[in-house]
Amino acid sequence: MMLTHLDEKDRPKMVDVSPKDPTKRVATASGIIKMSKDAFKAIKENTGKKGPVIQTAVVAAIMGAKKTSELIPMCHPLAILGVDCDIEELPEICAFKLYVSVKIEGKTGVEMEALTGVSVGLLTIYDMVKAIDKGMQIDNIVLESKTGGKSGEYMRSK
Repeated sequence: MMLTHLDEKDRPKMVDVSPKDPTKRVATASGIIKMSKDAFKAIKENTGKKGPVIQTAVVAAIMGAKKTSELIPMCHPLAILGVDCDIEELPEICAFKLYVSVKIEGKTGVEMEALTGVSVGLLTIYDMVKAIDKGMQIDNIVLESKTGGKSGEYMRSK
């Protein structure tokens, strides 16, 4: 099987999606950031020196999704219709789980935008509380689901 991002001379290329029909496409990704009790408490109580961590992480996740094609070389620039973010508190492990869903009507998928949004959002949390805990750990950045396109639906098994 030939890789789609290599041409017949094994040179990198961006896939030509012009023959494809646009479809509604949605992708959701998630990831977890684990931290110390002090860092978790500072985020929950909004006592960090850099401002509101959760709200800033959500804005960063949206920006990350929008900038994906500038960061990942073979990603197409997409006209994103919407980005939804949700952050779940996991107090039993002093962690937060970030979900990012991205929606478009287009010719290529939005999995990378959702995954990039999660990554940038979690990195923003790290940046904002690293003075309290430099040992935070970002884990389990995964695609949760996707719809639309030739490959159809995907749902991560639990």
